[in-house]
Amino acid sequence: MADLTTLLEVGGPLAALGGGAAYTRAKHPAAYWSTIGLPISTTRLLSSYGSVMEACGLTVAPSRLRILAVKATTRREVRPVPPRRGIIRPTSTGLRIRLRLAPGQEPADVAASAERLRHAWGVHAVYVTTLKPGVVELRLVGYDVLRRVRMPRKLPSGLLKMPVALREDATPFVRDYRTVPHQLTLGATLSGKSMYLRHLVAGLARQPVALVGIDCKRGVELSPFAARLSALATDPDQAADLLPALIDEMEDRYDLIKSRQGIAPNTPDEEITSDIWGLPDSERPVPIVLFVDEVAELFLVATRKDEDRRDEMVTQLIRLAQLGRAAGIYLEVCGQRFGAELGKGATMLRAQLTGRVCHRVNDEASAKMALGDIAPEAVGAACAIAPERPGLAVAGDTSGGWSRIRTPYLSLGDAAEICRDTAHLAPDLPALKRFQPYAPVRPVKDPSANVQPRPATN
Repeated sequence: MADLTTLLEVGGPLAALGGGAAYTRAKHPAAYWSTIGLPISTTRLLSSYGSVMEACGLTVAPSRLRILAVKATTRREVRPVPPRRGIIRPTSTGLRIRLRLAPGQEPADVAASAERLRHAWGVHAVYVTTLKPGVVELRLVGYDVLRRVRMPRKLPSGLLKMPVALREDATPFVRDYRTVPHQLTLGATLSGKSMYLRHLVAGLARQPVALVGIDCKRGVELSPFAARLSALATDPDQAADLLPALIDEMEDRYDLIKSRQGIAPNTPDEEITSDIWGLPDSERPVPIVLFVDEVAELFLVATRKDEDRRDEMVTQLIRLAQLGRAAGIYLEVCGQRFGAELGKGATMLRAQLTGRVCHRVNDEASAKMALGDIAPEAVGAACAIAPERPGLAVAGDTSGGWSRIRTPYLSLGDAAEICRDTAHLAPDLPALKRFQPYAPVRPVKDPSANVQPRPATN
């Protein structure tokens, strides 16, 4: 009886502790990782590193000098040599560790064993990054960081560069227009495409950049940001007028660049430029980012007249995609559906869009149109996105690399408030003045209105 009482006294707190740990792991994975998961995974890694590397085939035969030294000093068996391990660096989401590969090994060998390493060390995922020849970094992620997105505290930023989502390896996904000038973003209804677009607009609104929108859903997506937009078209007819104005602006900028190139022969080479970024700050025009929402609406036609207008608009979009980068004009093309059956020019336009982001789509053809030509294996990942995870997407570019990302929540009201607060940053572009949307001016509160009169006293 005494033993049973002692067992109950000890088992009760242990059960409560185990239940608390399970609850924390399910509801607060970041806190669980910092308190319990990190020490356990670190202990597993340190205690089993050599045997795990040998089981994964990541060891090599020791050198003759090492064999002679072991035999001369000890009588233990000479074992294969694993990659040299660096210092373990814990993070808020996992671990980082550098490995110096042994002669004859390559990063692909380590990447092929990532799933085995994940199970051996009890973490959510393992990612391999090549730092320099012979050195790779293992990024161990302790939990599913895309289930509840929390952006890192330190985020990269700069002109035309803003973090908009979180990658599955817990690093920020940065949209950099200087590196990837044009992008195609696809997503079905309630897939999170609009949330991604809000983050782009809110990030660019804080920068000295001109924002231009084409929203053929009568402006319901982009009209809340009217205070910060330099131009907005809300139907195909307005878009047919706006695109030629952008073409004229682009040609004027090329004339400016050409005039700079025609300077005196003794001008230093560093002052001769082929794009606006080589111009002096006083002469450089502001960058323009064109958002095209529901791009399929520009392709749809009902009459012969509409077909001629469609061909003209598609041609102008292709010209902007081909020539706009040097003139500081960048495209963000969004839509629910994008395929070759949209009509002439669809695949040609897609070929000019370097970046690709594919949220959940309703058909495999759209995923193939977005990712099939750059990373065929990413098509399956895009088709496997569940409706219960809005904001989850597959991002890639024409280099062939791709990863899963998820956008954090940003309400439409908060994004619109950012645009209203930064309305003074909207540049003055005379060529687009007639397309500038109307934005009601927020009334300025009279500070004296908050002052209450003193109560009368006898």
